[in-house]
Amino acid sequence: MATPSPAKSMGDPGITPLSPTHVLDSEDNEPTRHQSVVVVAIDFGTTSSGYAYAFNKEPECIHTMRRWEGGDPGVSNQKTPTTILLTPDKKFHSFGYAARDFYHDLDPTESKQWLYLEKFKMKLHTTANLSIDTDLHAANGKKVKALDIFAYALAFFKEQALKELSDQAGADFENDDVRWVITVPAIWKMPAKQFMREAAYKAGLVSRENPDQLIIALEPEAASIYCRKLRLHQMVDLSNKTSLNGYSPTENVGAGMTQGDRYVVVDCGGGTVDLTVHQIRLPEGHLKELYKASGGPYGSIGIDYEFEQLLCKIFGQDFIDQFKIKRPAAWVDLMIAFESRKRAAAPDRSNPLNINLPFSFIDYYKKFRGHSVEHALRKSNVDFVKWSSQGMLRMTPDAMNALFKPTIDHIIQHLVELFDRPEVTDIKFLFLVGGFAESSLLQQAVQNMLQGRSRIIIPHDVGLTILKGAVLFGLDPSIIKVRRSPLTYGVGVLNRFVEGKHPPEKMLVKNGTRWCTDVFDTFISTDQSVALGETVKRSYTPAKPSQQVIVIHVYCSEKESVSFITDPGVRKCGTLKLDVSGTESPVARREIQTLMQFGDTEIRAMAIDVATSRTVKASIDFLSQ
Repeated sequence: MATPSPAKSMGDPGITPLSPTHVLDSEDNEPTRHQSVVVVAIDFGTTSSGYAYAFNKEPECIHTMRRWEGGDPGVSNQKTPTTILLTPDKKFHSFGYAARDFYHDLDPTESKQWLYLEKFKMKLHTTANLSIDTDLHAANGKKVKALDIFAYALAFFKEQALKELSDQAGADFENDDVRWVITVPAIWKMPAKQFMREAAYKAGLVSRENPDQLIIALEPEAASIYCRKLRLHQMVDLSNKTSLNGYSPTENVGAGMTQGDRYVVVDCGGGTVDLTVHQIRLPEGHLKELYKASGGPYGSIGIDYEFEQLLCKIFGQDFIDQFKIKRPAAWVDLMIAFESRKRAAAPDRSNPLNINLPFSFIDYYKKFRGHSVEHALRKSNVDFVKWSSQGMLRMTPDAMNALFKPTIDHIIQHLVELFDRPEVTDIKFLFLVGGFAESSLLQQAVQNMLQGRSRIIIPHDVGLTILKGAVLFGLDPSIIKVRRSPLTYGVGVLNRFVEGKHPPEKMLVKNGTRWCTDVFDTFISTDQSVALGETVKRSYTPAKPSQQVIVIHVYCSEKESVSFITDPGVRKCGTLKLDVSGTESPVARREIQTLMQFGDTEIRAMAIDVATSRTVKASIDFLSQ
């Protein structure tokens, strides 16, 4: 191990420390990096998850995890479903296919006691005031702590990966030799990113004393890093459905990418859709973000939701709600049956899609309503779903396509808005990645929208693109040199009151001096370019000499220019804490110089007591609101 930088001793739970010497234009302004033998990336997805790894000495050779036992027909199982099962006393039991199969085989009376969770990652995106205590609901309606579930899942992947590495090495592989990377959507806010880091601490992936051992990677950024390395035989060009003309198939798509080329990565996952705009900077091939990440909760689970709404329309919301609680395992079965048919949907399909209804659905419906499922279908006014004599729901292709429409419309709407922006012109390639990118309905919609303005590229192993890119990012995190800030960040300060400029109600008189309160001091504005390693400097003084800890509220806004912390749309989003205890100062007014870094995937802070040049413990916390 390299000797830790002095910043290491700052290891505060809230934030990753920087190395103390940060000069902007120097080449060595990267934070100190954890010394590892191997990089393991975990793609913790809404619907499916997996890991991949590469050894530092063979960075070109990326290994994806061993194939899993148990898979679904028609679904390639390089990744495993993001499903987790806890015993009735809330202990971890199993993850992935194993969890699903075990849960499915439980007796219905027993399965009601067990806690089964799926598609729970979205909770981090949708919870407005996310905290360490946020709850999740299992299929049986019981509450569990989200942090525990995420930590169990990460611990499971840690164990699997270390086991595989040990088997390969023929000796026990130490966790200290691993540099971990966890991927998150780019549109996630800071609390959600910090939540993932907290879960990793709890799972024992890394310790708070060594936060650099874990990197949080942004999903579309990872995809972008992988896509520019693609060789032509590794992808499909939708513009002409063949390998690209004019290049030999072994060339990089990068061979078609020249200095200054701009491209968009559309990462369509289970829960979210993330759009990133990058420009390539040669000769090193570094990347620069041209517009802040955008997107929204428009992943493929939106289609599952539409299917559920369709079932409610046919069988009644009251029945579906009851069925999910009373027969949770059968409900899971029904959704699995739907999943495989969902993958068979295509624009030119003419024959109907059959979905198996579990026997307990048919049976429970008869008990609940006193008439048959067949009767319900006949009497419902949903004419494109019929009952087949083999006990299946028969859907016309139009009915299936209608379930896709709301989600795809959202994605296309977002793309239209993105391409209308002045920053987003001359886009040479559009990379379509993520599991949902396999959908031919989505591919066709994107083609129709672009009308040949950019070449649409889909990598062959589209579901693993993010995983492989995350490994590359872990091997060289400095590859993305310039990012855009997703929000405007700042703090509230007192300024000298200026007549005519400041509103009179903001005036405060202190010792005969007139001050203006609530002034927003901007650290960084939304969509502003920030270079990796670039810092924002501010100096703070304790209000009274005896003060041990300075707590500064950090505010954020979607708006670019903010005057006061009381402006509409400004909210408190975190706290900056400076621990000045134990450092006696020779001067009466102590000055604490604070450096904040916004160019990385997480916001970091460090501070120095100017009089003594001593490091002050600094942290930014976004989770305890």
